[in-house]
Amino acid sequence: MPELPEVEALALDLSGRLHDRAITRIDLAAFSALKTFDPPLQALHGTLVDGVTRHGKFLDIEASGLHLVLHLARMGWVRWRDEVPRLPAKPNSKSTLAARVVLDDGTGLDITEFGTKKSLAIYVVRDPADVEGIARLGPDPLVEEFTIEVLGEILQREGRKQIKGVLRHQGTIAGIGNAYSDELLHAARMSPFKPANSLTDEELQTLYDAIKGTLGAAVDRSRGLAASELKGEKKSHLAVHARTGEACPVCGDIVREVSFADSSLQYCPTCQTGGKPLADRRMSRLLK
Repeated sequence: MPELPEVEALALDLSGRLHDRAITRIDLAAFSALKTFDPPLQALHGTLVDGVTRHGKFLDIEASGLHLVLHLARMGWVRWRDEVPRLPAKPNSKSTLAARVVLDDGTGLDITEFGTKKSLAIYVVRDPADVEGIARLGPDPLVEEFTIEVLGEILQREGRKQIKGVLRHQGTIAGIGNAYSDELLHAARMSPFKPANSLTDEELQTLYDAIKGTLGAAVDRSRGLAASELKGEKKSHLAVHARTGEACPVCGDIVREVSFADSSLQYCPTCQTGGKPLADRRMSRLLK
């Protein structure tokens, strides 16, 4: 799933490509992806792109006062095309194409989604806050206003909820998903099951530094990369996420996994849980 660093890099890349370009048309190939009806998608036809920004994991293309907002979900992506087909894209249940944005110079971008479970969402709104998911977002961890005091207040408010779930809940902190919550907890040497309100002052500082450092470094590495390069960049720098059975790059221990119904987490026992493997979430209360 694209998370804060990838969506930030996408916004930077597309901002340069789309600035001052006019949207000729938008072809909708997956009707279920469009979540709004007023304004209609056709209202963007003929508009001039003013800029591209990010809200959490939402991508926001602003054009003549309207906003084309994308949430790429787990399997969505944006593919730049130097030349788009002349004929409009047609609905096709076997295609990965959800929508195509065609620009006035013949270039454009394809909004795609792989897999059978379709969760990608497209919105056309007058204000980004009209998208419920954006309106509910917690603070962005990369802005200056996200201080250690803000993080401390969030964790105390969440009580004994597991730290991993708190970090990836978009209404609590915006932009952190499954992958980067694994990564920053590994950087902080902290169990994913640790209760949110149990951190000492020293642990809070360590976690805060890990959030700023891990996400900031990922954004810096991704800055300037084209959309086609971002997935490889992310994967090549992951320490534990999606690396079950491999050696931890810090200590050499084997990266372990805890599986859930629709996701999993990865961690290093030596770095994060005192050398003790975590049992299944439903059976273990390790490191309370």
